[in-house]
Amino acid sequence: MLKLKTEQREVLVEKLPDMANLVVGALFLGQFLGERPFSFALALSGIAAWIAFMIFTLIVAGGDDQS
Repeated sequence: MLKLKTEQREVLVEKLPDMANLVVGALFLGQFLGERPFSFALALSGIAAWIAFMIFTLIVAGGDDQS
């Protein structure tokens, strides 16, 4: 397990949801901008990645201080 300082944890907790939003934007919403047919597998993978990033953010946010 990573031993993060408080400042490092704060940066991760702030930036991981941004990364999750980029992933879901690219894999799910980005399909509406392209000329290819809509792919449910790609959409579900984008949603699953978003959920995984958000769960990881909650885990990191709830970690103990290991200064």
